[in-house]
Order: sequence, then structure tokens, then C-alpha cells
Amino acid sequence: MTVAPATHCLTLPGPMLRRGFWLYVWRVVDATGKEWLYVGRTGDNSSPNASDPFTRIARHLGENGAANMLRRYLKERGIPLHSCNHHLTFHGPIHPEVERPDCPDQRKNLRDELMDHHRPLRDEVGAYERDLAAALADAGYSVLNTVNCKWEGKPERWDEIRAAFAEHFPKLAEVK
Repeated sequence: MTVAPATHCLTLPGPMLRRGFWLYVWRVVDATGKEWLYVGRTGDNSSPNASDPFTRIARHLGENGAANMLRRYLKERGIPLHSCNHHLTFHGPIHPEVERPDCPDQRKNLRDELMDHHRPLRDEVGAYERDLAAALADAGYSVLNTVNCKWEGKPERWDEIRAAFAEHFPKLAEVK
């Protein structure tokens, strides 16, 4: 099938390029008009890195099977990425990325120490990711993913995060 060329426009807010621990909700509207949500975060499990949201978006759309969960969830449902409209809501950075040396050899030598600083921040934001996915599902949204973790966040910060996302997902305000 041949598709006629078209012009599209995408605007990226500058802060979206700041590395750190972010939460995001990716809203996908498929060709039938059905809305799907994917909840995620930045802040790696296997390294002391916390990328910016723009980098995470690119990975979700890419071919790397270890990083493209959104693509996989849609493919499982027979929904091609290019047939959808994509809307992203990001909140953060909740914490900045752990400061690390510029030199790769120094980072390698300090990996364990960097992970010790990274892990508590990752765990906290991971708890909010889990809570956000569950709250959106409880509010009646079609959430593609379930986040399983036993990590704990801070109740007062969770209230702020829920309120921030409720501005974009109004049914979330009804869930406590």
C-alpha cells in the first residue's frame, strides 16, 4: 500500500531533555478510536543511569526487544504503531540522575557506589510507576501494562504525582 507524503509537526519542550527519574503515561489512540495507556519511568534497573524522556520515547518505538515494551504490547493486540496517534504526558524529574564521572573507565570503577546511590531513587520512582498504573486502571482506563514491585514511595509525593497526572487523566482524581 502506497502512502502519500504528509507533513507533521512535533514540539518537544526543552526540559524533556533533562536526564533524571521521570514518570510518564503514553496515551495511544488506535485507528478505531480506542484509547490505550502505557505507564513507565526513567531510571534503569541494571545500571546507574536515568535517561531523559525523549530517549525513552525513542527506545519504545525502536526495534530493540529489550527496550520497546510499548511496541510489543501494541503488536500483541495487532495494532501497528503507525496507525495510531501518540500522546505523552511526562512528570519530573522527580529526582535528578545520580552524578557520575564523564570518563567511562571511572564510571565502570565506581559502578557499585553509583548503584548504591541510584537504587533508592529508582525504587521510590518505581513505586509511583506501579501506583500510577494501578490507579489509572482502577479509574477505568485501558492500561497496557501492570507494574509489579514491592518498593515503597512517599505518600505525600504520591499525592502530588497523582494530582499532576489527574490534570491530564481526569478520572484519576476520583481514585484515592
